[in-house]
Amino acid sequence: MSSRSVSLPGDPPGGARAVGVWSIGVAVYFVAVIFRTSLGVAGLDAVDRFHVGASALSTFSILQLLVYAGMQIPVGLLVDRLGTKKVLAMGGILFTVGQLGFAFSASYGMALASRALLGCGDAMTFISVLRLGQRWFPARRGPVVAQLAGLVGMAGNLVSTLVLARLLHGVGWTTAFGGSALAGVVVLVLLLLFLKDHPEGHEPEPFPHHGSAYVRRQIVASWKEPGTRLGMWVHFTTQFPAMVFLLLWGLPFLVEGQGLSRGTASDLLTLVVLSNMAVGLVYGQIIARHHSARLPLALGTIGATAVLWAATLLYPGDHAPMWLLVVLCVVLGACGPASMIGFEFARPANPPERQGTGAGITNMGGFIASMTTLLAIGLLLDATGDDYSVAFSAVFVLQALGLSQILRLRGRAARRERERLVESRVETVHVPAV
Repeated sequence: MSSRSVSLPGDPPGGARAVGVWSIGVAVYFVAVIFRTSLGVAGLDAVDRFHVGASALSTFSILQLLVYAGMQIPVGLLVDRLGTKKVLAMGGILFTVGQLGFAFSASYGMALASRALLGCGDAMTFISVLRLGQRWFPARRGPVVAQLAGLVGMAGNLVSTLVLARLLHGVGWTTAFGGSALAGVVVLVLLLLFLKDHPEGHEPEPFPHHGSAYVRRQIVASWKEPGTRLGMWVHFTTQFPAMVFLLLWGLPFLVEGQGLSRGTASDLLTLVVLSNMAVGLVYGQIIARHHSARLPLALGTIGATAVLWAATLLYPGDHAPMWLLVVLCVVLGACGPASMIGFEFARPANPPERQGTGAGITNMGGFIASMTTLLAIGLLLDATGDDYSVAFSAVFVLQALGLSQILRLRGRAARRERERLVESRVETVHVPAV
């Protein structure tokens, strides 16, 4: 038997058209990430604009992530039922209106409502893009396609760091955020005109839906799979250290906690994004060729992140040296690609009609962890008089919780995955030749 990769029966062909359609979906996700992370470069400006403290500032991101996390299972069910195009279109409308509302917010309450709306729309993008990749590309390309989607998302973060930050300080709050909302309109038009859920001849088999009973069955069946739960805890434990850093607390930590200028701090945030993009390409290739590398890569990233945060927070003296902050930011860049590994545990654990639900459960993990850590850091900063070393120690608590669950579930998930592989091979053997 040849060792060369072959397409699985029924696999979509991929090709140039697949890349074109998938690129439109990824463009929607790209814009959503720009909007999601725009507060990360505007945190200090938001404090002045709305006259709030650290815990109130963290509420912006916490509410946004609360909505995002709470929407993951409903979005997964919607993608399974309605398809990618409709869900992405709804998401594009919501996050564009949310960004525009944030631009013109004159009060803290209005700004909170706008971020909640943005989070709702943002929640509809990534799972839709994952499903789009599964519908248009062969299964063997799955890990690389998923990491590329994550890489494009991080490019959106890069735009926030490099472009939106400069616009904010050049043209002001309303013009910067209002102008960026036009990107949402552009991708929405492209989506409505050119995006298709699947290639011709690869329509999914119709699957019966029976109201609330269907919803319960989908969720319960997916949750019972240890691979789904393992994927969720991998996502939980790997994503949040970089998410918290980029979404809100990185710039204040570097400027107020480490005494850096805003320009230098922005450069370090950019380094996190660039590292993420580079590591994402490497992780995707490794997992595509060596599926057994999933857990070692995830555990290695968790361990390296914990070590670098400990070294930074415990460094003697007032501030950590620049070389240590650089290494920390490079390692934080691996968190995003490592979180994508969670989907590689959930995907083989769920049949095609449950892929959206399984991805939704998995995607909840990192955002629940991020939301919890954002709140903890804000409360600890207020309680300790802005002691960043104490506040960022919350990272270790969440990592310990997640790691304990990963180690508990890894054996069961591996056994169940082997059983599914054997069942699949048996079914293939009994399929008559045509």
